[in-house]
Amino acid sequence: MGVYRCIDNTLLPVLKTGLTPSASGSAYLELSPSAYTNETSPSLVPSSPALKLTCTVHGPRPLPRSAPFTPQIQLSTHIKFAPFAARQRRGYIRDASERDLAVHLETAIRGIIIGTRWPKSTVEVVITVLEGEEDRWWGEESRGGTTGVGNVGGWGMMNVLAGCITVASAAIADAGIDCLDLVSGGVAAIVKSPQSGKKLPDGDTDMAGIEENNQWQLVLDPAPSEHQEICAACVVGYLSARDEITELWLRGNIPGTTKSPTNNSQPQMAGVGELVDKAVEAAVAVRLVLGEAVREAAELKVGQNSGDR
Repeated sequence: MGVYRCIDNTLLPVLKTGLTPSASGSAYLELSPSAYTNETSPSLVPSSPALKLTCTVHGPRPLPRSAPFTPQIQLSTHIKFAPFAARQRRGYIRDASERDLAVHLETAIRGIIIGTRWPKSTVEVVITVLEGEEDRWWGEESRGGTTGVGNVGGWGMMNVLAGCITVASAAIADAGIDCLDLVSGGVAAIVKSPQSGKKLPDGDTDMAGIEENNQWQLVLDPAPSEHQEICAACVVGYLSARDEITELWLRGNIPGTTKSPTNNSQPQMAGVGELVDKAVEAAVAVRLVLGEAVREAAELKVGQNSGDR
């Protein structure tokens, strides 16, 4: 997820499993802010927040006797931001954005679990966001961002969902639940370059000049607080071994395709396809880290079982 944030500095997420003994499976994911951004920041406070997620899997557990028979396992997902996850303190009750993220997460991981192995059973995936990416740097009120200071309900939510998909897949594998493949989350976005666009006398940006100079660029794993403006973003849940997409969330307008009503649909679909391909490319890079973490956890469990014998 963080391997494409900047060209000169390669960032890799920290992914560990088996951190919660009381749960059937657990995982922890952390993505540090860009080193380049922190070096150029005049403050000691990181200009780009980190992403820290914890996931626990409970089950499979049998349903109550009063529940009707179900041939497949019942999956429930819960995502909750910690009160200290963002600058604006969040409540203890889940809001609409957290419930929406849980629906996206359920769609992404439902396709990988072999549900027929556990009839009349249930499994619960609980994710806690310890620190979420914000749309602008909370230490700088006058610049950056797209929806407001400390608001994680904007573009930063895309990166949170990609991280939730990856950490949930690792926790499900740690729980020993049979899956078709490991699903990884990837994000791609179309952003404005830092020096693009001319300011008009009324303070607005000359969008026509931007499109003429082609100063929109496609980046992988964007950090909303590091870009002046984000035009469109895409999140995918990707199965590398099966070459399938289990979740697709596209948001925004691609420049040059929706501005003129006379354009046909072909240029727009080409732009959307390229954005999705880049999101898949980001998910493939994350899949390498995910596979390595799951492999190390499996080897550790095999070694412990061999020692007990």
